[in-house]
Amino acid sequence: MSRERRNFGGPREMHKATCSDCGKECEVPFKPTEGRPVYCQDCFAKHRPPRRY
Repeated sequence: MSRERRNFGGPREMHKATCSDCGKECEVPFKPTEGRPVYCQDCFAKHRPPRRY
């Protein structure tokens, strides 16, 4: 089964946020929730569990 991204009705709405790890300004495809960490693309990759093949 292939993993393909589906685009339901156009571009995603992006929200400005500050990375909880490095403090860099970034944009995320969801509305950040107070009390939950938000990571930039680089820091998110560090926090994601390794993929199993």
